[in-house]
Amino acid sequence: MPLLGNLKRGLIFIISAPAGTGKTTLANMLTEEFSQIRQSLSFTTRSKRENEKNGVHYHFISQEHFEDKIAKNDFLEYAKVHGHYYGTSKSWVEYETAKGHHVILVIDTQGALQLLNKLDAIFIFIKPPSIQALRARLLQRQTDSIEEIERRIEWAKTELQAIPHYDYLIVNEKLQKAFQVLKSIIIAESHKVKRLISNPSLIEG
Repeated sequence: MPLLGNLKRGLIFIISAPAGTGKTTLANMLTEEFSQIRQSLSFTTRSKRENEKNGVHYHFISQEHFEDKIAKNDFLEYAKVHGHYYGTSKSWVEYETAKGHHVILVIDTQGALQLLNKLDAIFIFIKPPSIQALRARLLQRQTDSIEEIERRIEWAKTELQAIPHYDYLIVNEKLQKAFQVLKSIIIAESHKVKRLISNPSLIEG
């Protein structure tokens, strides 16, 4: 049996964390190590940063286009964060899981809570060691103004209140340790008997 199980339908893992906590880095590490894992690429209306590429980091679209997709019910979830829309393609997630791929959704707590009790998914929250450590990481990135960083810090405090709604909590103090914990969750969930029942040959021997 493969390390990530042998399921006919892939699992959905929802990862949320305050900006600067390392959620995107951890998700990228998963996709680099496991060919069976796909990371969803969100649609957003925010402006592209200097080091970002359309179709690589996000699908950058206009607000009009985004709202048209909302009207067509194209999104599995969407949220407005810091004045910009972010959303997950419903058809893409359906396509990838139907092929047996596990899908990682790196989304804001607003979007994650929309899917709670509506989607069969595993919810993982990644927490910074402290608010002070988070502020230091955001300053070190040098991608946002001081005002924007403070807005993100205040929003992070709100996001932390959503932790009780998640299945797992990982504190990202050391990146490699956090990755090992995250990887162990993905592996364990793909070997649960309730999921393997979809493949009777595995149960019957």
